[in-house]
Order: sequence, then structure tokens, then C-alpha cells
Amino acid sequence: MTQARTAQPAGPRAPVFGLITPEDWYRVPLLPADRREASVNALIRRQFTGVDDQPVLRRKAEEQLLGTAEAAVEQGGVVLYLSFLEAGGIPLSASLLVSRLYEKFDGLDAVAALAGSGEVTLESLPAVGRVARLRRQERTKQSRKLGSEFEDTVVEYFVPVPGRDEVLMLTFSTPLEPIADAMVELFDAVAGTLRWQPRDEERTGEEQK
Repeated sequence: MTQARTAQPAGPRAPVFGLITPEDWYRVPLLPADRREASVNALIRRQFTGVDDQPVLRRKAEEQLLGTAEAAVEQGGVVLYLSFLEAGGIPLSASLLVSRLYEKFDGLDAVAALAGSGEVTLESLPAVGRVARLRRQERTKQSRKLGSEFEDTVVEYFVPVPGRDEVLMLTFSTPLEPIADAMVELFDAVAGTLRWQPRDEERTGEEQK
């Protein structure tokens, strides 16, 4: 797999993917732009329900989330999930970005070249077969800005799309390094629900839960 291309090639349309995510993960469709903006606006309204005295904070949160979503689109992202799970009143922060990379899947060696100090394995998911899985640590700009002493834990799955020179990439991330292994178990469980569905001519969404 070489440098990722995000422009969709000509030919038959790719099959639709399906994922089952935890109930408290909020789904943000990234395309088209008006759908992305409407979803972000709905999330901000939900998070600030009953909070009428924080207009600056609300506007800043909306701008930050829109910026994150737009950056994800530039990377080939089609769906972004944000976790609002809690355990004992503590937020279990996590995200999942689903991207389409228009490159042929060349197996473990190609993904290993991207790994750096990460751990790469070839695995098999129940409904889609052979995939490459990469786990790595990353100190993000956001964590440095917040002064966090922890690195983000990132798990990426590279999944060949049937009949196409295309890869579906699932990028899970959490800043909760002390419980990273437990969060990775959750990420692996979500990835294990991935399946391909025949594309319905009436369906316009990229993904169905």
C-alpha cells in the first residue's frame, strides 16, 4: 500500500459496510458537507442542553468539532464516531474514524512500513476475512496542549474492499493510557462486527449500524 489516494476511482460502486458500535457512541456522517454540519450542530445542542450561559464555550466546541470533522474528510474519512460512554461517572473518551483509501491492499509488509514503533499483525475478522491490524502510541497536539502526561493509544484496521483496489481503514483512538488495554478490547470487539452489505440503489448512506 503506497501513499493513500482519497479520490474515488471510476467503476462499480463499493459495497456498503456495517458496524455495531456502543449505544453511547455518537455517529457523525462526514459527507456531504451539509449533513456533516447538521450532525455536528445536533451533537452540540445535545451536549449543551440546559446550559444557556456558556455561548463562548459552545461556539468554541462547535468550531473545534467541525475542524476535526473537516480534517477527517481530507484523510478520506466518511464516518466519525465519538464516545460518550461513562463508567462510575468518568468519561471513557474514544473516537473511531472510518476512511476509504483508494489503494490496493498489499498485506502485512506494506502496513508494517507505516507502523514505526507500532505493533502490526495480520488477522481475520469474522465476516470480512483477512485484515492488517496496527497498534501504536501517539502524543497528539491536543494532549500536548492540555498538558497531559499520557499518549493516545491508536488501533488501526486495514480492510480490503471486495473486488476493488480499495482499503477501508478503521482508526480507533483513546487518550486513556491507564486503561488502554481495556479500551483496545472494546475497539477489537467493534471491529469484529464489521460486515459487507449489498449496495441498495435506494440507499445513500455509507454505513448502517
